[in-house]
Amino acid sequence: MINVDFNNSQTAVEIDQEILKLLEKVVVTAAEIEGYSGGEVSIAFVTKAKIKELNNDYRDKDSVTDVLSFPMDAEVLGDIIISAQIASEQAQEYKHSLKRELAYLTVHGMLHLFGYDHHGQEEKNEMRQKEERVLTQLGISRN
Repeated sequence: MINVDFNNSQTAVEIDQEILKLLEKVVVTAAEIEGYSGGEVSIAFVTKAKIKELNNDYRDKDSVTDVLSFPMDAEVLGDIIISAQIASEQAQEYKHSLKRELAYLTVHGMLHLFGYDHHGQEEKNEMRQKEERVLTQLGISRN
């Protein structure tokens, strides 16, 4: 089974055990659907300032973002970095729960670890279908 390691280095948004258990299920489900049965994923919750710094350092984009993914290899699939504050703001904007937004960002990050991207409309559509499949399988709706 895939191992998930969490690191919460922000205090703006409470990340409780219920959320962590849900995100672990998201990781495992996404991995199973993509044919992965092992490996390790690290998920870090960071501040807006930290994700902006990482986005600038690694993508040459001097702006905040909601999620970044850093793929590695088959044993250590990689790292997913989530701005908890942006996730909270987006949950309010889209009128759904923080749990749903964090689940979405986690599956989005997982798909990037598996090599998917969304540069063109066709790639974007493929990612959206895969994201929805994972969320639907886990009963995570937009409500």
